[in-house]
Amino acid sequence: MTAEEVIDGSAVFPDPARGRPRGEARRRVPRHVACVMDGNGRWAARRSLPRTSGHRAAETTVIDVIEAARTAGVEWLSLYAFSTENWQRPGSEVDFLMRLVRRVVRKHAPVLHLRGIRCRFLGVTDPRIPPALARDFADLMTLTGENRGMTLTVAFDHGGRGDIVAAARSLIRSGVPAEAVDERSFAAHLPFPDTPDVDLVIRTSGEQRISNFMLWQVAYAEWIFPPVLWPDFRAAHFLECLDTYRQRDRRFGGVTPNANGERRP
Repeated sequence: MTAEEVIDGSAVFPDPARGRPRGEARRRVPRHVACVMDGNGRWAARRSLPRTSGHRAAETTVIDVIEAARTAGVEWLSLYAFSTENWQRPGSEVDFLMRLVRRVVRKHAPVLHLRGIRCRFLGVTDPRIPPALARDFADLMTLTGENRGMTLTVAFDHGGRGDIVAAARSLIRSGVPAEAVDERSFAAHLPFPDTPDVDLVIRTSGEQRISNFMLWQVAYAEWIFPPVLWPDFRAAHFLECLDTYRQRDRRFGGVTPNANGERRP
């Protein structure tokens, strides 16, 4: 899969010439934002539509949020697309999601690359994932691997507990003595260990749960729970969340207020 396979999608992703924040304004932008994309099923139910219609409508939101984050100066954006627990859903819904995600990946891959976005997929270990979809994931990571713009991580077939267990097993296999294990050495065995801690988690639909999402990385994240359902979530909502984040003091367990992780004078 190459950028030449699909025509330039500039109508989908606005032109990168749009200004990005600089200086003080950019410093206050969270470095790593993660989104739990919740509410597709309820969005469809309120319209007397099948759940699959909600998943299909979510594509527009995904593209809107990616561009809003990139333009705002967010360096890392993580999207929770499919959890290890989601395999418990009806087979017909899971099959639809697999086909939908493959179509979305192939449709938008060239433009993500042209925008300089590096794409990663967190998870993707279950053998039930269609081989063609797994190849598309691998192709997109290869295509965008050298990009130095925003890093987009899609958590697919992901579970935070599973990542922690896998890291523990990796440490044991590597022969690290127990007394030598600390947070830094443990984190080095997690998938994509260069990923910074999450600064802000946005979970749409008003639900207030972690849902096994990036458990290690969200340890000191700020959380915002907008009531809007994911298919209705747009760039304006995303920017409102960033503004709310800017107004919070982050203490990381201490007593001296910190602004977005940076100690105030």
